[in-house]
Amino acid sequence: MARPTTRAELLTAAGERYDALTKLIAGMSEAEREADLTYGDGFEKPEAHWERDRRLRDVLVHLTAWHGLLIDWVEANERGETKPFLPAPYTWRDYAGMNVGFRDAKSDTTTDAARAALKGSHRAVVELIERFNDEELFVKQFFPWTGTTSLGSYCVSATSSHYDWAAKKLRAAMKAARASN
Repeated sequence: MARPTTRAELLTAAGERYDALTKLIAGMSEAEREADLTYGDGFEKPEAHWERDRRLRDVLVHLTAWHGLLIDWVEANERGETKPFLPAPYTWRDYAGMNVGFRDAKSDTTTDAARAALKGSHRAVVELIERFNDEELFVKQFFPWTGTTSLGSYCVSATSSHYDWAAKKLRAAMKAARASN
């Protein structure tokens, strides 16, 4: 599916990819949902997230936290409070520590609670997207606080693209776990 360029496409992509992710998780056994995420011998990827997220819970917490970043950023800027997307001291060049902080802050969260939180935050992001029209979402720099991009680009990243990332990660872990059994 091509990257969304309208609100309707964005809502469809977010819904379809969320549904695919939740279906993937529902298809995991209880043991798989609670197991450590491993990817098999010789698995090497440069991205920090492959080691950062230790369990399904961590992936779900990550998605929920990024929904919260999006919602807080949009609502603050709508109120006239100039606020960057990433909280200080993080920048787009150095936000790995923020993601670790999200994971660690929710280390006592159960997988079921993380699934419920994601369901609620997904619904909240959909409601946020529905408040904007195509022009507000997809015209670059429509809002001064979106910088050189569009609000819709941030929404795609926080929903459908992020759900694809999570599904890819979970499928890789499931494949390795099932191959070793």
